[in-house]
Amino acid sequence: MVGITRPKPGEHVNADGVWDLLQNKGKMTVFSLCLLLCADLLDLAVGYLTVTIEPLPPVVVGETVTLKCNFKTDGRLREIVWYRVTDGGTIKQKIFTYDAMFNTNYSHMEDYRRREDLVYQSTVRLPEVRISDNGPYECHVGIYDRATREKVVLASGNVFLTVMSPPNNISVVAENTPAPFSRYQAQNFTLVCTAKGGKPAPSVYFKRDGELIEVISYTQPSTGEQGSSAAGVRGARPLISRDLDDTKLQRSLSLLDPEGRAAHLYTESPQRVHTQGQQASEPSPATEVIPETVVSREFPRWVHSTDPLYYFSHTHIPQSDGSVVVQARLTWTLNPQLDNDALFSCEVKHPALSMPMQTEVTLAAPKGPKLLMSPSRAKVGDTVRITVQGFQVGSPGNEVFPEPLFTWTRVGGRLLDGSTEREGKELILERVPAELNGSMYRCTAQNPLGSTDTHTRLIVFENPSMMKNTQNQNNEASRTDVLGLTWMALVLTVTVELT
Repeated sequence: MVGITRPKPGEHVNADGVWDLLQNKGKMTVFSLCLLLCADLLDLAVGYLTVTIEPLPPVVVGETVTLKCNFKTDGRLREIVWYRVTDGGTIKQKIFTYDAMFNTNYSHMEDYRRREDLVYQSTVRLPEVRISDNGPYECHVGIYDRATREKVVLASGNVFLTVMSPPNNISVVAENTPAPFSRYQAQNFTLVCTAKGGKPAPSVYFKRDGELIEVISYTQPSTGEQGSSAAGVRGARPLISRDLDDTKLQRSLSLLDPEGRAAHLYTESPQRVHTQGQQASEPSPATEVIPETVVSREFPRWVHSTDPLYYFSHTHIPQSDGSVVVQARLTWTLNPQLDNDALFSCEVKHPALSMPMQTEVTLAAPKGPKLLMSPSRAKVGDTVRITVQGFQVGSPGNEVFPEPLFTWTRVGGRLLDGSTEREGKELILERVPAELNGSMYRCTAQNPLGSTDTHTRLIVFENPSMMKNTQNQNNEASRTDVLGLTWMALVLTVTVELT
């Protein structure tokens, strides 16, 4: 058998080609000649059809996407159908159809979700894409079979649409707050930056005072270990500390009162101060507010003054809409002397953003809470509320970060309900008795960076309505006594006459 040279890709073998082969190659078997003639006749009957789709670059949510289906054929077009492929290719959902027989096109989506526009017979435009539009798409083209004119020959191509979404929200919070101020033991401090709405997941990093922080990455504990994450982190990253010597320990303990609380100098029995040339005035008939008297800024002396080690971790939480929530944690050993008034920023980079998103916080110790007492003229039996209304001038933006812990105590005694202290931004004294007149209350605001106290004095006025009721009760009691004595005298008189 004489060998036959294969045609180049894309070339069609026809009758002329067969005659050329016979001339160039010599003798050929009758069987080979029949095969070539049958292939040529089959090609003339069916025709050819090729479908290609241009790759799509990633697009951002809200942009318009054009799906182009390119096909070549020498047959008569029957239809073009676009599919969206879901569930890993197991489900194909029609989104648009062009019917060449009737020269019509229609969408297969519900009216309220119809978003496809036909540009050309094979091109579909998707305006304002969403994250849910992400995924593979297929274009199916059908032509009539030349032999029967009843069968349809199909060919298809596919393309993957990648939809990106920039983060729509970033925030920074302090972990495990509110927390008290630790005077005698170093503690870890963690900032948590959360970026929501990003697809793909954005990259998150921290800066301090505008400078990128060099971090040591570590593995975030699993979900089952979240409850002990702080302990795990502390175990993996030992605190930087020095042992306290006996002298410093005794001096520090001498500042504590018998209950283990830091002593408040000159506050247990506050004295009025009179400037020269002024006479002592009587107590004002309104609630007296004593300004900040003690600011506890006892910074641990055993904390290193060198740059701390920063530990970084992040977790990705996939969402049902295809976006990813990223939580980044920055942990270090807090040094109130160095970290107070430090500016920390969290920056987020994403391919869909032309420049990073940023949010920042300034670490600040509280500088004296401002208190408001309501009512301003408390009477016996009233319910008195003492509320924190911000902080004294000096805090950056009059804000304190992290969120402070507020503790209320009564100087020299217990609170009205018998407790020694109460937490919260508001202290409520229900039905205050006259015995609380002149009592002093202390509000302690503290966070891991420091602590401060503010005092206020409660002046309780007499309640005329209660006094009137008391007098009425006394008058009724005296009248009852007089009537009782009168009846007793009558009874004795009658008894004597009868005897």
